[in-house]
Amino acid sequence: MLQPGGIIFFQWFCNIQDNCESYGIMTDKELVERVLEGNEHACRFLVASYQKLVNHIVRRMVLQDAVAEDLCQDVFLRVFRQLRTFRGEARLSTWIATVAYNTTATCLKKRKLMNEQALESCHLATLREEGGTVADRMDAGEIRQLLLESIERLPVHYRTVLTLFYLDEFSCQEIAQITAMPDGTVRNYLHRSRMLLKSQLEKMLDHEERTVLSR
Repeated sequence: MLQPGGIIFFQWFCNIQDNCESYGIMTDKELVERVLEGNEHACRFLVASYQKLVNHIVRRMVLQDAVAEDLCQDVFLRVFRQLRTFRGEARLSTWIATVAYNTTATCLKKRKLMNEQALESCHLATLREEGGTVADRMDAGEIRQLLLESIERLPVHYRTVLTLFYLDEFSCQEIAQITAMPDGTVRNYLHRSRMLLKSQLEKMLDHEERTVLSR
């Protein structure tokens, strides 16, 4: 759990109203150097640039809002503390994503929230080819809500890989580096998560259709 001093530290860095546009043209190495020099604008720009990435990773692994919020703050504290170890061998986004993943995974293991058994015993339902007539009548907001609900039902590793690949646009090789999983495992989880997500969405749409027809 983040201590009060850490929260104040994070909130100070998150005051990003200053004009930091010039930092957008910097290389990762140049930005890191500015941060390590103690440049406040560079620190704030780093947080502003990567807070969405950190939020994606943490909130796909941890579904409890209060825990996720503390973890997002803790991730950036660790980023600043460990930034001297950044060697530029990977993109800064990949390095920060690795810190976010490892910090969250450690928390999950401590809290015993990571359901490893679900990864091993997850059986994919038989996929059907019928189209959902209810989906045709749903607006974009309703479809998005169904999709988010389905993603949250996936095992933690599945939804994490899915988020990193589609929302954060990391390659399978980069995801393997972030999560320390073999490349083949990442590709396998990505395939299974897509298939399982499709199956879950079909079931939910079928339920919606039966509900409509029963009225």
